[in-house]
Amino acid sequence: MGYGVGIPPPKWVMPVAILLSLALSVTSSVTYDGKAIIVDGQRRILFSGSIHYPRSTPEMWPNLFREAKDGGLDVIQTYVFWNGHEPSRGEYNFEGRFDLVRFVKLAQVAGLYVHLRIGPYVCAEWNFGGFPVWLKYVPGMVFRTDNEPFKAEMRRFTEKIVGLMKSENLFQPQGGPIILSQIENEFELVEYYTGEVGKAYAMWAAEMAVGLDTGVPWVMCKQADAPDPIINTCNGFYCEGFEPNQKYKPKIWTEAWTGWFTGYGQAVPHRPVEDLAYAVMRFVQNRGSYVNYYMYHGGTNFGRTSSGRFIATSYDYDAPIDEYGLLRELKWGHLRDLHMAVKLCEPALVSSDPTVTQLGDHQEAHVYESGSGDCAAFLANYDPQNDANVTFRGSQYHLLPWSVSVLPDCKTVVFNTAQVGAQSSLTRMTPVMSIPLLWESYSEEYTSADDDDVTVMSGLLEQINITRDDSDYLWYMMELKIDPDEEFLKTGRFPQLTIWSAGHALHVIINGQLSGTVYGGLDDPRLTFSDTIRLRAGTNKLSLLSVSVGLPNVGLHFETWNAGVLGPITLHGLNSGTWNLTSQNWSYKIGLKGEGLGLHTVSGSSSVEWMGGQSLVLKQPLTWYKAKFDAPEGNGPLALDMIGMGKGQIWVNGQGIGRHWPGYTAQGNCNKCTYAGLFDEGKCRTDCGEPSQRWYHIPRSWLNPEDNLLVVLEEWGGDPQGISLVEREVASVCSEIFDGQPPLHKHSLPKAHLRCPSGQFISDIKFASYGTPQGSCGNYAEGSCHARRSYDALRKNCLGNQNCSVAVGPKVFGGDPCPNTPKKLSVEAICGRLPPTPSHRGHTII
Repeated sequence: MGYGVGIPPPKWVMPVAILLSLALSVTSSVTYDGKAIIVDGQRRILFSGSIHYPRSTPEMWPNLFREAKDGGLDVIQTYVFWNGHEPSRGEYNFEGRFDLVRFVKLAQVAGLYVHLRIGPYVCAEWNFGGFPVWLKYVPGMVFRTDNEPFKAEMRRFTEKIVGLMKSENLFQPQGGPIILSQIENEFELVEYYTGEVGKAYAMWAAEMAVGLDTGVPWVMCKQADAPDPIINTCNGFYCEGFEPNQKYKPKIWTEAWTGWFTGYGQAVPHRPVEDLAYAVMRFVQNRGSYVNYYMYHGGTNFGRTSSGRFIATSYDYDAPIDEYGLLRELKWGHLRDLHMAVKLCEPALVSSDPTVTQLGDHQEAHVYESGSGDCAAFLANYDPQNDANVTFRGSQYHLLPWSVSVLPDCKTVVFNTAQVGAQSSLTRMTPVMSIPLLWESYSEEYTSADDDDVTVMSGLLEQINITRDDSDYLWYMMELKIDPDEEFLKTGRFPQLTIWSAGHALHVIINGQLSGTVYGGLDDPRLTFSDTIRLRAGTNKLSLLSVSVGLPNVGLHFETWNAGVLGPITLHGLNSGTWNLTSQNWSYKIGLKGEGLGLHTVSGSSSVEWMGGQSLVLKQPLTWYKAKFDAPEGNGPLALDMIGMGKGQIWVNGQGIGRHWPGYTAQGNCNKCTYAGLFDEGKCRTDCGEPSQRWYHIPRSWLNPEDNLLVVLEEWGGDPQGISLVEREVASVCSEIFDGQPPLHKHSLPKAHLRCPSGQFISDIKFASYGTPQGSCGNYAEGSCHARRSYDALRKNCLGNQNCSVAVGPKVFGGDPCPNTPKKLSVEAICGRLPPTPSHRGHTII
């Protein structure tokens, strides 16, 4: 039924009509200017965090988003992983961990926007940079340049993703959460080396993306010549000096690196939160309006998705939310407080430009004042060693080294980047099984040139060309016929075999016996095996098992990259001199027999006879192990402790946990780290001399209540009896608050906040001291000044609760224990499984 022009509908129709209009019409928009991204006509200072959907599970996503929202984020950023979505050309996967639509919708449910970085090249320490391996074999293919086959495939996939998002109404003008898109990724250096063809490709990519009409702005990170209307953005540890290529574009930091990735054989990197906060605040004080933390939750490189050749299965990245989904305190909390402080400044930041005033040799004030009376100031001390006392607008301010103070009203300091008021925490891995795992073993059958399913070719073939990355493993096999008259058979001075390989690892097997193992590293994947080998008169079977450890994710000409045994291969010490085996006939076999049988699956594991009890094979190379276990009670995150194992892969109920390599111990510099001074990925590292990765995350959603199948492939030879299932939990939480430290809210006193994770409660106050306590979380000690009632308020208010708050001041702790002395409260609370008592409801002691 319709209504005539000028005739209003009945009043009862109006609400329905309005709702229908809101649901169907394009009523919102995203634009930008030189100050900020503009959402629905409002300039916004936006904080974002990278969470990559394949590196976690759908069951984890709601909690990750909730923690991101509670941490003060506005936006979730993710790459789109082409090789996960299109493993074979034209065959798509948008299920499970690759359910991109579900991921985006859940972010919106949590009240978050989304920045979709389609790329489709992602880098990201992800296998082959996110490119599907089949792309390498498209005729005429040259990656990331003005190449028609590449552009055709890139356009097709980009259109696929944009079309999918449009069909689900996920762009912001459609009512969805996506406010930004990205095309390409960190292309500027590639363009520099490729010249004009690179420039032409970058222009084509920009025009192609804009032509897809997403209704939201596009960005190109690390691309100084990004053409209008695309916004060029910054990635790095520091970006305060970055400027977009046009004044009418906002200043965006797409990757503020919260830490760094872990490589096998390398120590574990960490970035102090004081330095990260300092870098972010310097960016904001210099007109930065959008900051994305890379990573906010790093997650796990499940299966064979890790890249860079030797990137670990853990992609924790020292992020504010750790690999298991637990808050990394104090990084998460300190950044939350930073976001709150900046949001207080937002009215001034989005409506004015800063005035910069020198306050000293290394000190500055950045002041934003709007015509409507809003005023915000940032007082910065760039000196990495010395405090500074400065005068600003007639008042005195004390600035810590390498720090920025925030004054939302240009008078009162509410936050300093180097003064941490958020709680910290100590985590532990706790065994959760009352009885050890009962293991069974199956010895991998060494493939030989006599097998029926081998391919014989002349010369050495590149590994990925044969495997297409369907397996880490490729066999190179040949027969060596040794004359009985060879001199070494009499003297015992066996000949020397020398093999050069492009990497990444190699097992050399002579007549069914392992002769040696060599492997490369993150900095150089190439390797050389050179050793004497025991040969006998007659026919000897030489088998080389070449192992890849993830395909490279960064560099030029993806189509030319290689792996495997490329030679030369020589055998030295024979009567006739040196044999060059490189161009001989070689037999090839893809993968291990256990892989072909599917031993990692429930059905496949029953296809062979396993050995157990006294017949269990231990410390032998190329051995499969299996065990069953019941899921432990509770909902805490789980992991496998793989100590005692060497190298291989892990599966639970057929799901790939990832590559394990605890036998590759961490090398590097693990000296004491200070927050002040320029940070780089080598500055702050731990775990030297320990396994680069010992624990391997098992998502709880992958488990059944009973009879979970755990399968481990061990290449080197380890003892699975040392493997255990552990739960990652918070052992204790700590808070350290200075007397007089500025609170973010207008309370009379600063407060110490303590919170245990869900399911845990404060069971004891291990340490509390108001005065001059020394040490850090886990090893506090009383100083020369200590209030005798330091424990009282904390025990009264916190025991039995999941969280509590206690104000910090002399009257709370029975008086001033040392007048005229700067004081602080240091407290450590134990998190246990005690239920809360009805009398404790989280009151605040004032």
